[in-house]
Amino acid sequence: MKPLTRLVAIVGPTASGKSTLGIRLAKRLGGEVVVCDSTQVYRHFDIGTAKVPLAAQQGIPHHLVDLVEPTEVFTAGEYRRRAIEVLEQIRERGRMPILTVGTGLYLRALLEGLADAPGRSEELRARLRKSAEQSGPEYLHRMLARLDPLAAKRIAARDTQKTIRAIEICLLARKTVTEVHQAGRPGLPEFEAVKVGLQPPREELYRRIELRVEAMVQAGWLEEIGRLTALAVPETAKPFEFIGYSELLRHLRGELPLKQAVQEIQQATRRYAKRQMTWFRKEPNVEWFAGLGDEDGVLKAVLLHLRGKGITR
Repeated sequence: MKPLTRLVAIVGPTASGKSTLGIRLAKRLGGEVVVCDSTQVYRHFDIGTAKVPLAAQQGIPHHLVDLVEPTEVFTAGEYRRRAIEVLEQIRERGRMPILTVGTGLYLRALLEGLADAPGRSEELRARLRKSAEQSGPEYLHRMLARLDPLAAKRIAARDTQKTIRAIEICLLARKTVTEVHQAGRPGLPEFEAVKVGLQPPREELYRRIELRVEAMVQAGWLEEIGRLTALAVPETAKPFEFIGYSELLRHLRGELPLKQAVQEIQQATRRYAKRQMTWFRKEPNVEWFAGLGDEDGVLKAVLLHLRGKGITR
């Protein structure tokens, strides 16, 4: 049996400096960065998803970025499969995996495994979406309540996407979602995760978010969207639903002044950061640090904590 390999997972809200801290830790610990983010897996969507440019990676390999085309479906299960392959390769090189985690579900899928749920049925989903359009999302939610009352209690009545997936699981697995999720799940038995979290003061985080959105626009975010439309990426592609892309598309169509679009992006990003923190606070065994990832004091404190866990270089 192989000995356990340590990996470091950095969690925290957007704009808290996870990418910067990941690079700094990788340089100190002989590591490689493994990106754990559901937006950065898509090719061509670079600025708005905050991918670290090659020139800023400081020679540190970054994995699990630019995996699929914008029109492809990518799931947490697929992320887990690819991440395990990458982790094995990093271990074989004698390097340390440093995960920078923006998507808590992907981290959970990797470390804890996923329930053996049935795959997607586009035919069934199309029928359910049509029902929602004709009768409203509450109709689907009532259907779910009949199939799985516990799942219906956890899912908001107007969250059509989650409701459809829950109904899909019930009908295809012939079990409730609750039963499927309670089934045994494979974890990550050959790796041991040491989790650290960044929790900067809210005022400072929000200031960073506002500045970063403005910097993204100045860096050519609008031009990037122009290139995407020139490549004939359909506006129905999943990445165009990401924060910022939908607002800037409305601006380019003449529906929204740029200043208002930027303000809406900043507001949506603040709300997203809040949702991330709600998720990550429920993540077990996270050692939290009250600062930003580019602060020297935070780096020193994290290294001291990791040293106490036996992670040194």
